[in-house]
Amino acid sequence: MIVTGVAQDDSVARTGLSPAGALTDEVWPGLADPAGLLSGITDWLTGYGNRQTRRTYAEGLGLPVSAADIAAAWTPTGTPSDARWSAAVAAYADAVLTAPASGRTGPPPAGRGRLRSWHWLRWCATRGIDPTAATSAHVKAWLGELDEAGAAPSTRDRMLATVKTLYAFLADAGLVAANPAALDRRRLGLTAAAASTSATITLTSRQVAALHRAAGAPRRGAGACDVARAVAIVSLFTLGLRVSELCGLDEADLHVTRGRRALRVRGKGGKVRVVYLSVPAENAVLEYANLRGDGAGTAIVAGVGRAGRGGDRPLLVTRGGRRFARQAIWQLLRRVAAAAGPELAGVAEVMHPHALRHFYVTAAVEAGASLEYVQADVGHASIDTTSAVYDHAARDPARSAVDLVADAWHPGS
Repeated sequence: MIVTGVAQDDSVARTGLSPAGALTDEVWPGLADPAGLLSGITDWLTGYGNRQTRRTYAEGLGLPVSAADIAAAWTPTGTPSDARWSAAVAAYADAVLTAPASGRTGPPPAGRGRLRSWHWLRWCATRGIDPTAATSAHVKAWLGELDEAGAAPSTRDRMLATVKTLYAFLADAGLVAANPAALDRRRLGLTAAAASTSATITLTSRQVAALHRAAGAPRRGAGACDVARAVAIVSLFTLGLRVSELCGLDEADLHVTRGRRALRVRGKGGKVRVVYLSVPAENAVLEYANLRGDGAGTAIVAGVGRAGRGGDRPLLVTRGGRRFARQAIWQLLRRVAAAAGPELAGVAEVMHPHALRHFYVTAAVEAGASLEYVQADVGHASIDTTSAVYDHAARDPARSAVDLVADAWHPGS
């Protein structure tokens, strides 16, 4: 983050925490014990078994999540480093990188979001606030600035929830005296979104079919493997997966159970669930694996996962052979949607993975599936969440009386 009137190098602009040789304000502005807080955050993050979840939470707090950004922000230069700080940084890197910090790096850093400067720890750093001494007044001021920056109530609610969960852990660990983010969400005006219609677009079956066809259409600069990869990604999203879950899939997660091919999906909190593959999803994954040219097809068909450096091999890899980052998946979906023609012309610019997850819930319930079954499929912690997703989605027009009313006063409309 860039502070008004203060010149900063690129690493500060990226992370909000500047490189320095000694553990002073330059390492983590305003923080008295950088090593202690970073160790506490790392302990909290490692409570989540899914590494992608750790990265999501760390980035949401304003911390670097790529090897390059961690090195730029926290590698001391010019003077000997503090051993305790170095150990804290190494432990943090091991928790969030998809490969050991000394080996291959994980996914590229996240895109620089519009609200990046208002991530909690960045916000504290630029104001010289020690996060371990932050008060509810600081949190309210932060939320107020997020509101002024145009953050939607649901965005502020989500960011507050992350900060609140972190501080609950730090308070239990004795690193902070109390939880400054334990605020009344209703009084803050953050609960209204839960009672309103979801802003997530609701796709029709025809639109999803059009997206699937567009993914499989030849396009300039894309080889057969690129096309097959796009089809596999779209097909897997029609199973109700979260984008972080899709990025975290390994070859070993694809297996056969009860006579049917399925995925072991690591959801929020490291919870693992079994997701059965539909026929189009299974065909797409096998076609992509066979075209990769690295032996993946043979291993996957045989149901044998292969281990690689730093862990299991990803089920989906980029052209460079690396695990996909969430941002790359979003970009791919937008490109495919833009190429889908009239069916998706009105939603291509706002297409995102969660739209397909919502489609799974709405299509399943409208087809007569039990809410309990749908909850298990998508990994919701509560059936109330599953019900809310369906209730807040735009209803099928055929289930609305709007045309009947129009016919009553305007025949032939």
